[in-house]
Formats: sequence, C-alpha cells, structure tokens
Amino acid sequence: MDAESVVHHCIEFGRSIGATYVEARLERRVARGLAFRNGELISGGRSPTEGIGVRLLVDGNAGFASFDRMSRELAEEAVRAAFKMAKNAHRRDPIDLGEPVSNRASWSMDVKTSLSKIDLDTMIDTAKELNAQLNGLAQYTVMINPTITDKYLVTSEGTEVRGHLEHLFIHLLLTAKGEHGSEQSFIDRTLAGGWERIREERLMERTKDDAIRLQRAADDATAVKDLLDRPVDVIVGPQIAGIIAHENVGHPSEGDRIMGREGAQAGESFWRDIRIGETRIGSEAVTVLEDPTVPNTSGFYLYDDEGVRARRRVLIKNGVANEPLLNREFGTRFGMGSNGAARASGYDREPIVRMANTFFEPGDYSFEELVEDIKLGVYMRTFQEWNIDDRRYQSKYTGSEAYLVKDGELTETLVRQPVLETTSVGLLSAADAVSREFKLDFAGTCGKGDPMQGVPVFAGGGHIRFRGIRLGGVG
Repeated sequence: MDAESVVHHCIEFGRSIGATYVEARLERRVARGLAFRNGELISGGRSPTEGIGVRLLVDGNAGFASFDRMSRELAEEAVRAAFKMAKNAHRRDPIDLGEPVSNRASWSMDVKTSLSKIDLDTMIDTAKELNAQLNGLAQYTVMINPTITDKYLVTSEGTEVRGHLEHLFIHLLLTAKGEHGSEQSFIDRTLAGGWERIREERLMERTKDDAIRLQRAADDATAVKDLLDRPVDVIVGPQIAGIIAHENVGHPSEGDRIMGREGAQAGESFWRDIRIGETRIGSEAVTVLEDPTVPNTSGFYLYDDEGVRARRRVLIKNGVANEPLLNREFGTRFGMGSNGAARASGYDREPIVRMANTFFEPGDYSFEELVEDIKLGVYMRTFQEWNIDDRRYQSKYTGSEAYLVKDGELTETLVRQPVLETTSVGLLSAADAVSREFKLDFAGTCGKGDPMQGVPVFAGGGHIRFRGIRLGGVG
C-alpha cells in the first residue's frame, strides 16, 4: 500500500471507530550532513525518514500516535492507540477546533537548484571553502546539513495540502583568542531554498567577515568605565533585534503558553497578566511582526500543519500587545480563530503553536540619525550569549562586537562584552527609534514542547535605539 493511500485509510478508519475529527500527516525527509573541526572532516552521513502522524478528537479529547512503516495494519494500530488516548483523557475543558477547515493546496519553497542534485564531492568542496574562511581562529567547527522535507496533510474536514521545503542548515561554532581573553560565537547561517542560496547570500564573504570581526573583538575590546553606574543609550543591530523579537515578544505571545499549557514544559508568559489589544508593553516605536510567508526564510510556509493558510501576524502594534500566535484549539479559546501558527518538527510530533519569522517593523531613521543624537552609549552589533526566564520577562544579552558611541559619533573603541539586562517591558518601553534598514539576520532552531520539537525560524529587524539603559559587565 503506497504512503498516500495509507494517509487516507487513517482518516477513514478513524471516522469508522467514532472519532469526530481525524488528521493524518505524512512527512518524508532526507537529511545529509558533514561536520568539520579546525578544517578536518570528523563525521558525515545520510538520514532518510518517512512516517505518518495521526491526531484525532473523541468527545473533545485529543489523541496522537505515529508510525513509520506503510501498512494498513500499522495505520489501524496507530489510530486505535490515538483513539484510546483520547477516550481516556477526560479533559475538564473539551477541545474545540472552531469552524471546519477544508483547504486544498500545494506549496513549495522557491528552489532553482534542488539540494537533491548536489553530490557528496560538491558538498565537501563547499565545506572546505567555508572552513578556509575561518583559518586563523583558535578553534572552529563547521556543520553543513542539506535537508529536504515533503509533507502531505489530509483531514476528515476535507483538507488536503502538500508542502515542499529545502533547508541548507549551516552552523558555525567559533572561538577567537586575544591578548585580553577569548570571544566565542555560535552562528547559524541556515539558507532556505536551493544550492544557489550560497551565492545569493554571499556565504563565503559573510563567514570571512564573521571571523575577522570576532578576532578583532578578542584582540581589541576593552572595559570602558565611563559606561558604568549611569543610564546610557544603546543601539542594537539586526541580529540582536532578532533575538529580542523572538525571545521577548514571540515566545510570550504564544497562545498555549499564555493559557498555561506550556507551563511545566517550556515556561509561561507575562502576557497572561495583560489585556490583548489594550495593554501597552512597549513604546510607540515598537511594532513586531510574525510572518511565515516571507520567501527564502527558515520559517517559510504557506499552510501550517493543521492546513490553515499562513498570514502575517502583528504581535505588537505601536507598543500595544495586539495578537497572540494561535493554532485552531487556542484560536477558539481566545475567540479569535487560528492565525496559522501550528507547526510540528516531524511526523512523530503533534502540531503546536510555534513562531516562524519574527521581526521588528522598520522605522523612519537612518543608522547615522540614531547615532548622532547619543551623547554616551554603545552600539551592540552582535551578541555572544543570552538568557531569559520562564515567563519571558527578565532577560539578559551579552554583546560580542560592540562599539563606544560618544558625542554623536560611532568610535572605533571596542567595548568588551557589555551586558544588556532588563525586563521585556522595560526594554521595549525604552525603544525610541528604529532604522529604515531591515535585515532578517538571525536564523535559528527554536525548541519547545515535550517531547522537544526544534523547528527552523528566522528573526531580525532594523537597528533599534534604546534610551536610558544601565549596562553591566563593562568594567
């Protein structure tokens, strides 16, 4: 029995035994990988997977099961297991998915040269060229993983959606040593699309620039005592804007986290204590968007894993909490409907509320205009590490490449590891200007759930100026 026929059999069998809703999602994935340490190949391999995840509802209770061999017998066994799980759940608040969804569509990433056409020799030659850009650092690890994913989703409501994704996952772990200490950086350069993205995104040139900048920070960055014990102004680059958008805005906006489902797994949300559409959590300058439909991004999709058409979401609008991220279940609970935020990391995981591409909306300023109005401050171009609490409220970002700004001028003085530590509301409220320049400059794999699910995401924005911040770690 072919795989797509098994998908349809899951739907028919689930309905026949009494499920009120059934979905079956087939995923085929082929991942290849190479890993290098200090230019030497240390591992490689190929990992194909294929399987079907089945989720169903019985009397307002959900069950989920998966299997990875295409047979009617295993399909029926999985459906029965999910049915039994749902029958035994006895939820206090029954799950309501809202209005039926019956979309039929086929979507894919924009690909010119498919990763499937790239042979091992080409992968190795490209990886060696990438390693060559990092020569001179104290240590460097390079991982390159071309991955192709095909999805086929069918539901008992009539949805039938096909999706095709290609990701070139590229991860760099870099260490530079200098006279004053060392600097480390984990850089995710994941490219979404075909092999042509290496050239389009100038991967080699950007990697060389990453290495030069990291080494310079290790060699030249020094403590600047003038920045201590006083409020100063801080400009962050698109990379740090991205991690702020993701951690301080995206995660707390997740509907399941707000309502407590994630409390024992990935944490809670300070949005639980606010009124969406009314409560101000940032300045007028802050608008944060979430958009899976941006082409050639890690978080790209046009239909989510519940078959809902993707669209742009406005999480914060001019400083006011505007819209949470919602799947069908939590869209109903919020009375707003799903906004297409259901994602699963594989066939053996249920779709849950996830981010895709999260970013600050561009403003009206040039970078020079942000700088010229600062008497004393710091420009944090990149970060070394970050931390945030379970409610996504208390946060900390440690700069890597950071420059002193004085009397309206960006100096060449490198500031050693300044620490930006404040609350999410305090940080967003201190933002007074965002640049016109816009970059989605922070790729990543976002983890959430139990069992853990890691999904590719992108984040970014322009340069953002924060007023009156007290920095730590610079003395």
